Amino acid sequence: MPFTTQWPTNRLLSTAARLVEHAWNERLATLGVTHAGVMALDVLQTAGSMTQAQLAHRVRVQAQTMGKTLHRLELHGHVTRSKNVRDRRSHLVSITPEGQHILEAATKLEDDLVGDGLLTDESLRRTLADIITTLGGARWKLRVQPDGTVTDAGSADAVPVEVVEEPAEGEREAVAQGDTTT
Repeated sequence: MPFTTQWPTNRLLSTAARLVEHAWNERLATLGVTHAGVMALDVLQTAGSMTQAQLAHRVRVQAQTMGKTLHRLELHGHVTRSKNVRDRRSHLVSITPEGQHILEAATKLEDDLVGDGLLTDESLRRTLADIITTLGGARWKLRVQPDGTVTDAGSADAVPVEVVEEPAEGEREAVAQGDTTT
């Protein structure tokens, strides 16, 4: 498509993002999981059990969207929900061994998708992380400190928020996404 050389950067970025997500979702379908499900599993694997509301906040989706995602994950045995002993109005969501297995398989699929090197360019990754932090900051009520630390401005005890950074050897990083569908 030679005409793409004339497109503005925002159109190139959004088109590329959609194409990458479609390609990844096609591969994830073979595992019976969606992009939203993988993001939820990744957060649970990294941060441990939490409520649906906390998980939705971390993944940057609405609680209703997360509810649909968790329903599908629970049906397939990838997560469990149990009564929260601290707050009986909520449930704690936990990743299961089957969920861990699916997350590992999804990570391999993702690595295979970006394995050609085009999507692993560090300069591109840093630029994308900067865009997410800058544009996502206002949307998700994040505050970027002078030292680059990102905190949740909406909470009284503003704690550091996970952002995309240079991953350690062999680590899998989670990219905070905007509202996604299941």
